[in-house]
Amino acid sequence: MGEVEVTYPPKSSAAPPGAGPAPGPPAMPAVPPRRTAFAEGLDRLRAAATTEPGRLRIIGAVLAVLVLAFGAVTAWQTDDRASAADDVLNRSQPLSSDAADIYRSLADANTAASSGFLAGGQENAAAGSRYENDIRTAAEKLVTAAANSEPDSPSAVAIAKLNRLLPEYKGLVERARTYNRQGYPVGGAYLRLANSRMQDRMLPAAEELYTSENERLKADYKDATPYPWAAMALGVIALGALVWAQQRTYRRTNRVLNHGLVAATCAAAIVLLWLVVGHSVARAGLNGSYDHGVRSLNALHDARIASLKARGNENLSLVARGADTVKVGGQTYDAYYYDFDRNIADLGRSLAEAKRLADDRAGGRPVAAAEDDMAVWKQRHASARTEDESGNYQQALDKVIGAEGATGECFDSVDAGLKTALAHERDQFEQSARDGRRAMSFLPVGAAVLAVLGAAGAMLGIGRRLSEYR
Repeated sequence: MGEVEVTYPPKSSAAPPGAGPAPGPPAMPAVPPRRTAFAEGLDRLRAAATTEPGRLRIIGAVLAVLVLAFGAVTAWQTDDRASAADDVLNRSQPLSSDAADIYRSLADANTAASSGFLAGGQENAAAGSRYENDIRTAAEKLVTAAANSEPDSPSAVAIAKLNRLLPEYKGLVERARTYNRQGYPVGGAYLRLANSRMQDRMLPAAEELYTSENERLKADYKDATPYPWAAMALGVIALGALVWAQQRTYRRTNRVLNHGLVAATCAAAIVLLWLVVGHSVARAGLNGSYDHGVRSLNALHDARIASLKARGNENLSLVARGADTVKVGGQTYDAYYYDFDRNIADLGRSLAEAKRLADDRAGGRPVAAAEDDMAVWKQRHASARTEDESGNYQQALDKVIGAEGATGECFDSVDAGLKTALAHERDQFEQSARDGRRAMSFLPVGAAVLAVLGAAGAMLGIGRRLSEYR
């Protein structure tokens, strides 16, 4: 049989008449946007807050965070203040005193050089030794100051300038000494040039160094003495929260004490009390060290510097013999005598200020003695000036550098009194500053440890309440 081919009509895609549209694929349900972990956590927190165990867990976490934050801020702020107090005691004030000693040593070296020059070829050995010791002291203290100064700071610039000028000054003084021993008048010109170098360039640089170190000292005081308000505020908040938590527990359980919360409250109270009392004691000590130490030291340093300048100008007036003059108000004066009068006036004001600031007899007695010696000095200087202006040079010289009854004795007595007063006031400063620093010695570490114990106590106290729901 042959094969029969059967042909089927093609399928039409068109719907039969009267039929609706062909059904499409089934619609997918709408997917809600995915929620963030923060939102889910917030929902869980809200749900937990509706139950007592959940509320207790939240309270415990908040208490622990508050106590730990209180301890951390207390440790941070007190550690900063303790470091600043350390700087006051061991760095900035000693460097300020060193800067004053540099100024004093340079001024005293200039005075000693002029005193030795006036003695002529038979230079006084004591004056020469004093000059060398002063130069050595200034050089050594410049090394110390350079090691503790910040690069490119005003102090570093002043130190570099002094290190450059000091050898030049020494060279001029040595030339003046050499020519003076040989009897050449040019020696006086070299000494006046050395004095000009000292007065116009070296002492202003030393004064700038002293001012810069005093500013750093004030900055350290400013960092060491402010109250730690942030730590105190957190302490009050933490204590308030702990007290509230215990009252809440009492109202709900009628139990008077929760041992963990009581321990946490005690720890926070101890830290807060320690902070307030310790910092108050430290602040009082540091303020006392400034009011009765630093201010007195500054006045005494100013007095000592003024006396050195006065003595140097007194000597140089006899070296110059009227060669240098100055016009003031239309009148002509000997330049060195004019400066001497200004220096003596400065000395009197500084001594009066130092006497006012002295808070005990041990500090006031040497200042009062220096005032008496200054009065005698002024009388003897007036007599020597009269001799000099009358042309009696040798008599004037004897009244200035002579063995007995000379102004040099008065200068030495004033300087000795100021040295004694400086030593006393420096001891006063160190004692007060050390007491202030000691009041904060263990506070940063103690606050941190007690805060950790307090946070643990709060968690244990709340955990004890949670165990009742299991």
